[in-house]
Amino acid sequence: MLNLRTCAAKLRPLTASQTVKTISQHRPAAPRTFQQIRCYSAPVAAEPFLSGTSSNYVEEMYYAWLENPKSVHKSWDIFFRNANAGAAPGTAYQSPPPLSTSLSTLSQAQFLVQAQPNVDKLVEDHLAVQSLIRAYQVRGHHIAKLDPLGISCVNFDDAPVTVSPNVDLAVFKERLRVLTVGGFYGLDESDLDKVFHLPTTTFIGGNESALPLREIIRRLEMAYCQHIGVEFMFINDLEQCQWIRQKFETPGIMQFTNEEKRTLLARLVRSTRFEEFLHRKWSSEKRFGLEGCEVLIPALKTIIDKSSEKGVDYVIMGMPHRGRLNVLANVIRKELEQIFCQFDSKLEAADEGSGDVKYHLGMYHRRINRVTDRNITLSLVANPSHLEAADPVVQGKTKAEQFYCGDTEGKKVMSILLHGDAAFAGQGIVYETFHLSDLPSYTTHGTVHVVVNNQIGFTTDPRMARSSPYPTDVARVVNAPIFHVNADDPEAVVYVCNVAAEWRSTFHKDVVVDLVCYRRNGHNEMDEPMFTQPLMYKQIRKQKPVLQKYAELLISQGVVNQPEYEEEIAKYDKICEEAHARSKDEKILHIKHWLDSPWPGFFTLDGQPRSMTCPSTGLNEEDLTHIGQVASSVPVEDFTIHGGLSRILKTRGEMVKNRTVDWALAEYMAFGSLLKEGIHIRLSGQDVERGTFSHRHHVLHDQNVDKRTCIPMNHLWPNQAPYTVCNSSLSEYGVLGFELGFAMASPNALVLWEAQFGDFHNTAQCIIDQFICPGQAKWVRQNGIVLLLPHGMEGMVRGPPAHGHPGVPAAQQNQLSTAAEQGANLLQGRVLRTGRSVLRPLLLIIFTPKSLLRHPEARSSFDDMLPGTSSTEVPVCPRAPLRDEG
Repeated sequence: MLNLRTCAAKLRPLTASQTVKTISQHRPAAPRTFQQIRCYSAPVAAEPFLSGTSSNYVEEMYYAWLENPKSVHKSWDIFFRNANAGAAPGTAYQSPPPLSTSLSTLSQAQFLVQAQPNVDKLVEDHLAVQSLIRAYQVRGHHIAKLDPLGISCVNFDDAPVTVSPNVDLAVFKERLRVLTVGGFYGLDESDLDKVFHLPTTTFIGGNESALPLREIIRRLEMAYCQHIGVEFMFINDLEQCQWIRQKFETPGIMQFTNEEKRTLLARLVRSTRFEEFLHRKWSSEKRFGLEGCEVLIPALKTIIDKSSEKGVDYVIMGMPHRGRLNVLANVIRKELEQIFCQFDSKLEAADEGSGDVKYHLGMYHRRINRVTDRNITLSLVANPSHLEAADPVVQGKTKAEQFYCGDTEGKKVMSILLHGDAAFAGQGIVYETFHLSDLPSYTTHGTVHVVVNNQIGFTTDPRMARSSPYPTDVARVVNAPIFHVNADDPEAVVYVCNVAAEWRSTFHKDVVVDLVCYRRNGHNEMDEPMFTQPLMYKQIRKQKPVLQKYAELLISQGVVNQPEYEEEIAKYDKICEEAHARSKDEKILHIKHWLDSPWPGFFTLDGQPRSMTCPSTGLNEEDLTHIGQVASSVPVEDFTIHGGLSRILKTRGEMVKNRTVDWALAEYMAFGSLLKEGIHIRLSGQDVERGTFSHRHHVLHDQNVDKRTCIPMNHLWPNQAPYTVCNSSLSEYGVLGFELGFAMASPNALVLWEAQFGDFHNTAQCIIDQFICPGQAKWVRQNGIVLLLPHGMEGMVRGPPAHGHPGVPAAQQNQLSTAAEQGANLLQGRVLRTGRSVLRPLLLIIFTPKSLLRHPEARSSFDDMLPGTSSTEVPVCPRAPLRDEG
């Protein structure tokens, strides 16, 4: 027989629904009123009478009670009942009532004992309701009605049913089974009218702290399973999750005034009628129209309005070709006649260069935001046909504009990126750009991403285009909330866009709006989509346009009447017709009117440089010596550097005394002299702070204090320009695109991207071929980025011969290349940055050395760098082509 004292000390409490084996199998099998469920749950210390020899007495009493509860005193009966029901330690025992105790008091004690199992059921039901609420929050988007066509191939579950005030559990049984992974957590129909306290992780109650289960389900359906699907429960920040819950769960939060509805209707009219006007005038022209997602224009304008309200005064945008003309016309507010001129193939361009197709062009415009009555600058970056390639360029330009206006928190300048569903899931540059979003030297403090989800990529449907359920799943890697919305519900779209803009303003993190829509035409207006998606396009042919749907809704609500609606249409049609008439008077095209990043003050009004002189690049000896001394010292007190670095700095100091420089010291002097002139320098790339070959050491690290660093270059002069040097993520395509965008913002900066090895620029070839080399010809875009390609022309002794041999990009009309193997040539190469920009912005490629970094014959004297000197031109022999051995 087990000792009761030992059992009481070892066993943990069990719920009323659990059973255990009997303590002893040696007692006679007599019929019992109670089956032995468990031993005492309280530790010995909590029940003081369970000590010494009394435990044997209590055990005998217990077995007697099991056989007949009336055979023991009433106080023991209550004690054993409480213990069996799972009473907390120390609470099972109740003192026997005094002789004067009334029978009613005793009956109350018995009622408490009998109610214990009901308490367990109540707790379990409340936990079930909490689990149900969480299931909707986590998986409700799976069954939201997001697809306006009703044919989504994302086969999560059945489409949502209509929600009515009288919720019938049977209607939702399958729904709930899916949401709760196999069960309804023990709740049944009898619980529908029970009232449950709501947990703090939901806002469905509004001002109420408890609701009937029926109402809880109804409100969860309204919040998570209608035309908005919210993905956010993967975010590991409780405050952010609560913020999102409050925005979507609060009853009645998605309300619009009649004035807001009329504004939304007017914006839909402009978006829709613009596309229809282009189709009437140029029916055989490719324009990549927005039909099927006309709600994009109100969506973007909502984001801009809300951001302007929050203090933003500069928005930089990037997008693919679909809908670009509509965005230029109705968001950026490009003159309509300038857009219509692009359809006239007979007009000659006034600017040199090839120009580009109309749906690639960008624009820069400053205007008054009519909703907030505040000035706002809008820039739409030009892009090539390469989808998503403009993403890092936009982010780099945004970072630069934030930097130059001192916007360290992204409160004044922001970016909006538009994507197609197939490209967002398929292009790796999207992932590379996302991973720059929270890096200190690359963050833009939050981007609003808008996905125009046509549910098709050219001719490929999503089943063949991606392995993930949604095209937006890539955004989960940076904890960006994802708001899916049915694009045929304009009010839902506008509400989601307001929330997205508020999220960015509040948390300064990325957010994604997934506009689930369709593409009414083929890939372009000349394409036949029925070849490959016949069933989809049969449904699209039946689909009523969103403008017609929304107009009918507002008319039925009495917000507008039919004449007012028709008047709005006629007014915009007249604007388009008048602009079309003016466009016929244009005799020439001006590419520079489509410039996305102008350099005010750099060129005259007719596009000529304001100065045609190149400044001298030589430096006086005092500046050379001063820069050299800073480069060979630690300008911060109590800063411990590595012993090996101490020797490197000592060697630099000796070179300064001997009036000589190696490559690294010459780079210091070139940079330092530009900083003195007020030219900001930004050096970015993999391992650039130390340098791939451990030669640069522009960032010193304290050996005793974590994260304590020093950049001596920022300690050169009292009023110098800032120097930014930053190790990048292990990305070439994304980071070079980012630095290209940074260099677009201002001519008074030196922006350099250094490859870890010269041939690694291959991975960023799209940026070089599509933006850098042809940018001047296509878009009259100025840019002065510098590419540093280590290893120079040296190649490698062992290993692949291409490793470290960068070669020169094929398109050389807009670039200068140099192999500055000596330090003096690098310093004199300042003219290639400061002087060439006066004449014309050019790509500069410098083949930087490896072995010559420390070669004694590759050093230069101060005499080669004084005023009046210039660089020595060394002809670079191109590598002989490989002979075909076949």
